[in-house]
Amino acid sequence: MWTGASSPSTFSFSFFSSSFLLLFFVSSRQNFPSHHFQPNNRHHHHHQPSKNNPMLTTFLISYAIYWAILLTAKATAKARARPIAATLAAHLRVHILIIGSIIMIAPFYWMLSTSLKDSSNAMAYPPTWWPAAPRWTNYRDAWNRPEVGFGRYYWVSAYTSVVVTAGTLFTSILAAYAFARMNFTGKTFLFYLVLATLMVPGQVLIIPDYIILARLQWLDSYKALTAPWLASVFSIFLMRQFFMTLPADLWDAAQIDGAGRWRFLWRVAVPLSVPVLITTGIFSFVATWNSLLWPLVVTSRPEMRTLMVGLQVFTSEAGGEYHLLMAASAFCILPVVAAFFLLQRFFIEGIARSGLK
Repeated sequence: MWTGASSPSTFSFSFFSSSFLLLFFVSSRQNFPSHHFQPNNRHHHHHQPSKNNPMLTTFLISYAIYWAILLTAKATAKARARPIAATLAAHLRVHILIIGSIIMIAPFYWMLSTSLKDSSNAMAYPPTWWPAAPRWTNYRDAWNRPEVGFGRYYWVSAYTSVVVTAGTLFTSILAAYAFARMNFTGKTFLFYLVLATLMVPGQVLIIPDYIILARLQWLDSYKALTAPWLASVFSIFLMRQFFMTLPADLWDAAQIDGAGRWRFLWRVAVPLSVPVLITTGIFSFVATWNSLLWPLVVTSRPEMRTLMVGLQVFTSEAGGEYHLLMAASAFCILPVVAAFFLLQRFFIEGIARSGLK
């Protein structure tokens, strides 16, 4: 810190005064030549005054130097006031974030660069980070490669994801509100029982679910792709945590106005839960969009395949067309990435307000 005589104001004022006097003396000497002080000089010439005012020039230069030194001194004082450990920690955090960003972005960059290569450069060693001649036609070839076209895969994935997300939100709202705001016998035990199902691996349920769908004759249909996933234990837990943060006075005020549980839920609780609803919707949409194993098990016709299953057309026993596979992967993840960037503010807010660490 600057203290006493070494403060920024004192230092700057001293520098300003010294610079002003020095420049004033130099300007004065230039304004009054030395022969004016020689009385015996026979060749007396009338001095032509300078077009530039030396006093004004001196003042402007000194004023500029004064402010430069003052601002530099204040910045130095502010930097010194910050502890060295805090400064190092801040720089370390920035560098860690930069390194983490590079690690996260590298696979996406590699996917995009490979999607613009030809088949030989896609598997070349050492690899090239960017093709010399980008082939944008790879995206067209990848789109038209499947028998039914990627447009059909897009429709099946979009329809399935939207239906599952809507169903998950509806069932999660009802169950979460009951566990958070309603009192009934065995509520705690039932809630822990529901949470216990998270410990059951999903692969264990594939065969029982398949047998049930086969007996219902739902295989190779939208019902098989959506019905088993219309409820989510994690979504129920996430929304319950959020509903528990709502003030109890809201329910008391709603009762005074004559509102019941159903009206309070949809007119008060749900509008206040937009962040957690969007967060839950993103989780459900992304999980359904990226689903591979379940659509592969319950569908056999190409018309009912999803995007993730449709990507297998680029791989075979003889080898894979990795440049087309990367091109198809690029437009497969585009909707998910766009949705996340558009809704990331609500996504972060929903996680923060739900109480999850």
